[in-house]
Amino acid sequence: MPTRTVHVGSVAIGGGNPVSVQTMTKTDTRDVDGTVAQIREISAAGCDIVRLAVPDGEAADALEKIVPQSPIPVIADIHFDYQLALKAVRNGVHGLRINPGNIGSSDRVRQVAEACNDAGIPIRIGVNAGSLEKELLEKYGPTPEAMVESAAGHIRYLEKLNFTAIKVSLKASDVARTVSACRLFAGRFDYPQHIGITEAGTEHTGLVKSHIGIGALLLDGIGDTIRVSLTADPVREVLAGREILRALGMLPSVPKFISCPTCGRIDFNIRKYAPLIEQEVEKLGGTITIAIMGCAVNGPGEAREADVALCGARGYAGIYRKGQLIAKTGEENLVEAFMNVVKEVLKEESQDLIAGDADKDGKRI
Repeated sequence: MPTRTVHVGSVAIGGGNPVSVQTMTKTDTRDVDGTVAQIREISAAGCDIVRLAVPDGEAADALEKIVPQSPIPVIADIHFDYQLALKAVRNGVHGLRINPGNIGSSDRVRQVAEACNDAGIPIRIGVNAGSLEKELLEKYGPTPEAMVESAAGHIRYLEKLNFTAIKVSLKASDVARTVSACRLFAGRFDYPQHIGITEAGTEHTGLVKSHIGIGALLLDGIGDTIRVSLTADPVREVLAGREILRALGMLPSVPKFISCPTCGRIDFNIRKYAPLIEQEVEKLGGTITIAIMGCAVNGPGEAREADVALCGARGYAGIYRKGQLIAKTGEENLVEAFMNVVKEVLKEESQDLIAGDADKDGKRI
């Protein structure tokens, strides 16, 4: 079902808005300069929202200096101490992530909800399979059903307080359990979901698990904002999140890039040129499809499907537009020749968009 819309600063989440990419800083939040520097790095990589750990009062105090310097909205991640949540709200954060199961009594949750309501910021209810309430574990075990019931209980309480600016995450380190929990939740509630596989692992294993879990849910139409959780630099998390969205056609201004895996038929050094061309294409934006192929088996077919394609052969490569061979080039100026064609196609695409915007109901305006 369609989800509601909540706003984290300038970023709209849910309600059919583009899926946003989040990450979490891995600096000590008390280190203002270091944290701001890392936020700027992840923002430059394409991050939409950043979450900061707030383990103590000094970290909460640091938010007063960090938030005004952040180029993207800031969420405070709070555990155990509701006073930290209250201080984070006073210091200008754009949202809170709390695990109501460990934040304390109902009265403490009420105080946090009232502070967020007054500030006009949302709360993410973060349900983790590793920290479920004792009674739910006794009844269900650490199952998807227990995770959804935990979220449901916290939602009911916040709704009684007339607080509905809610996002929910249901995460486990197990991919199947996470996906099942998110699907169950989506069948019962219309609150937007933050999705990801928690504690997914190092970059290699974590990427595999995250791509499977996040991708499966997004293909189901579930998920309004995502985080890839890796034991790695947060920039890598952001880039991985964007790659997932690009693979699913969910990034509005990023070209679709196709290249063959190479095999024993290759007479052309595609492993050299595909990364070089991809790097150049990434700088340009646009929504075209680009294919870099290495032989005559699949190359012609991909060239027909792509807006611009490069098909390698022994000693030269053919450049195609919409399936038509328009040029041949040697390796000495291959990247430059191909990118000139790409830029021309993007220019035409841009002109078409401008013309479309200027035409309303068939009449020029």
